[in-house]
Amino acid sequence: MSSLALLGGNKEISATDTDLFKWPIVTREHEDAVLEVLRKGAMSGTDVTMKFEEEYAEDIGMRYAIACNTGTAAIHCGLYGIGVGVGDEVICPTITYWASILQVFSLGATPVFADIEPETLCISASDIEKRITARTKAIVVVHYAGMAADMDEIMAIAERHNLKVFEDCSHAHTSLYKGKEVGTFGDASGFSLMTGKSFAIGEGGIMFTNNQRVYERAILFGHYSRHGNIELEDLKQYTGLPSGGHKYRMHQLSSAFGRVQLKLYRKQFAEISKAMNYFCDLLDEIDGITPVRPHKNSGSTKGGWYLPLALYDSEIFGGLSIGRFTEALNAEGVECFPGCNKPLHDHKVFTEMDIYGHGKPTRIANLPDGIEISLRNKDFPVGIEINNRVFMIPWFKHYKPKIIEKYAAAFRKVAENFNDLLEGDTQLDSEGGYSHAFKK
Repeated sequence: MSSLALLGGNKEISATDTDLFKWPIVTREHEDAVLEVLRKGAMSGTDVTMKFEEEYAEDIGMRYAIACNTGTAAIHCGLYGIGVGVGDEVICPTITYWASILQVFSLGATPVFADIEPETLCISASDIEKRITARTKAIVVVHYAGMAADMDEIMAIAERHNLKVFEDCSHAHTSLYKGKEVGTFGDASGFSLMTGKSFAIGEGGIMFTNNQRVYERAILFGHYSRHGNIELEDLKQYTGLPSGGHKYRMHQLSSAFGRVQLKLYRKQFAEISKAMNYFCDLLDEIDGITPVRPHKNSGSTKGGWYLPLALYDSEIFGGLSIGRFTEALNAEGVECFPGCNKPLHDHKVFTEMDIYGHGKPTRIANLPDGIEISLRNKDFPVGIEINNRVFMIPWFKHYKPKIIEKYAAAFRKVAENFNDLLEGDTQLDSEGGYSHAFKK
């Protein structure tokens, strides 16, 4: 009988340290801050939220911040703020969560997708340039799974073509690119702050910019109760009502929690990074498994390590599917899942759906007649295959080396006994991916 738990052997990890993965870490100070707002009945105010914005902006070195009720709303405000509008094209990676880009439809713009880099899973700078037309207005850069995109090349492309850059940093709080924090490169940036993220405050999002016009346009768009903060004369005439009808104010229970978290998160992330790098060093010793992380001594880091991933080389394991491999790991007591976000470029919302009743697909509704955007929404060799070669690994919140070593031992056990798994390997679905691929 095989030693693998999936095939009748004993589990490598029989008991789980619940604190190892619990997130966020709620302290008495968090509770007191939230209760103070609750007892005052100030949930829909803005005083606590504006303090949170000021403190967070100072923390990452940005001039302006706007806290929103979701990360999706923060990105929406930012895209409006940088001027995305009717007839514009916005380039975005095909591998990301829908909220990185879907909002451009409501602004009258068209998403154009680009492929990703095979090792970082971030948008490919070289592929961006292939997708640019005279209608291109902006690039949405997603720092995927905590990895920083190639900002040197992307910013150079944007400068050459006079394009705006919006950074979606929802996976990458405090991640560094060559020593500089993500979210501080482009014209604006947005972060999700929902409970599952590495900077978790319950629910919410935040947008940053150093540009007054971008900031005030974002206020005009989604924060009507703060229109008194608008100073630019050409925008003042529109104050009083939200331009577009959006109300994106953050709930102050979230911003109160966030103010406390600002005091703690960098220290917490340092411990997470220590734990994850230790674990990844152990995984690096296993042929066929490559953790997705920056090269050492590159000046780049993964911040809070949201969505930790590893690349899987099926050939090393005799063609064993990633689904079968992760199934065996789960049986050993390691919670992990094959895949990441599925490609967006071929979803019918982005290809066929008439969302607003234009009488034609929304993707071309505001483009000049005769433009066939689908001709450029193709050729994604990396994005199409990535769900067959990447999987989620454990996200440790504490540095407990003895326990982390047990998890690494489970990986070694499955890797060393992969031949036992080849028979009965039927994990691939009809689309060439995995039906239980990770979804945000």
